[in-house]
Amino acid sequence: MMHDAHPLKPLPIGSDGWRDEIVATFKLAWPLAAANLLQMLVHAVDVIFVARLGEVELAASSLAIAIFGLTMWSLSGLTGIVAALIAEELGRRRHAVREVRRSVRMGMWLAVFSGLLGMMLCLFGEDILLATGQDPLIAGRAGDFLAIILWAMIPMLLANVLRNFVSALGRPVFATAITGLALGASLLGNYAFVFGNFGAPALGLEGSALASVTTSLFILACYIIAIAYDRRMRRYRIFGNWWRPEWERFRELIRVGSPVMIIIIAEAGLFSGAAFLMGNIGASELAGHTVALQVAALAFQVPFGIGQAVTIRVGYHYGARDRDAIGRAGWVGIAMGGGFMCLTAAAMLLAPYQLLQIYVDPTVAANAAMVGFAIRYMKVAAAFQLFDGIQAVAAGALRGLQDTRVPMMIAIFSYWVPGYGVAIWLGFYSPLEGTGVWVGLATGLVFASVLLTGRWMRRDRIGLSKHSA
Repeated sequence: MMHDAHPLKPLPIGSDGWRDEIVATFKLAWPLAAANLLQMLVHAVDVIFVARLGEVELAASSLAIAIFGLTMWSLSGLTGIVAALIAEELGRRRHAVREVRRSVRMGMWLAVFSGLLGMMLCLFGEDILLATGQDPLIAGRAGDFLAIILWAMIPMLLANVLRNFVSALGRPVFATAITGLALGASLLGNYAFVFGNFGAPALGLEGSALASVTTSLFILACYIIAIAYDRRMRRYRIFGNWWRPEWERFRELIRVGSPVMIIIIAEAGLFSGAAFLMGNIGASELAGHTVALQVAALAFQVPFGIGQAVTIRVGYHYGARDRDAIGRAGWVGIAMGGGFMCLTAAAMLLAPYQLLQIYVDPTVAANAAMVGFAIRYMKVAAAFQLFDGIQAVAAGALRGLQDTRVPMMIAIFSYWVPGYGVAIWLGFYSPLEGTGVWVGLATGLVFASVLLTGRWMRRDRIGLSKHSA
């Protein structure tokens, strides 16, 4: 592989190292953050179309997506760790083409095998919902939805592996462009299959699930075409010898990626559990919580994208055995993520009505109670924005060092001991009620942020940078 064509060329050790790292991280992070935001719009399209079918259909799709989405998100964490391995191999440069090809191939194998397990889980979606006490009619419709959308899981996981490959190869803008095209595909698919346009049958709720399947196949096809036509990526021949196993690499992906999957489940469990707590406090509180959480989730997509970029930057320097550059890459990303979240915190405090208008109409009288609670919760969200951004990027930096097991334990502890514990205590045993639940969410994020950043600061002392020595 020619060094002058390297997608992530080494940064200088001298005084320009910080400036160049800022530029490199920004160039990698903004397309990934934009792709994350566009992905939220893709999901929003499904909700917009299904909402027109009625309350039962909307409730069924929401419950189904809760199961499918969490499964998909957690398995994306498992397979997405391929980015750290690719970045290390690119930084090391020895036999990089062959080693990258092995990692991507085994990442795709893992996507298929884990996707099959995820599909099996979705087949039992109706039973899971009935076990949690959901209305049988809604649970049945959710099961019908899951029986179709589960076919999107393997294409989406394969596309996730390819997204990480193109990003690590210095082509993150491909992810942005393809997700933008997917938004159009989702719109057309829902328009055709939900209401029976373009000569397609009107399938209603099942039509939205079918639109998700066709969109996932479209995304996967776009990545395959983009890789085939890009000279830099084509040289890796990642689809060559696709049948050949590399079991050691496969096990390494599972070893490093499984804790990331568990972290996602732990964090999602905290916020899902908070919704159950809110439901026991009151309907208006739950509605306000849901809307405020959507605003916070929207803001989170940017530091999440920065964290993805930092995993690649740190992983590259980790493979290159450049300890100073590892530190620069991590701290640049943490500063970017924290800085952006300071801006979102200010927006939540100064312009809450404008932010809520993205999801609801605050001027409608029927929304008054919900909006009042949402604004109250957004004030707490503003307080933890900085910590949320820092913990996301710090976790990404540690993944670049392939350090995931201890961060998994930090996440489980932070979210479920101080986080959920404070949420229950203040939510039900103090006058704060719903606000107390949000203080619990903030507590979990603060603990995670402090502990993960502390581990990042001690990375050399505890041997995490050993390959860069």
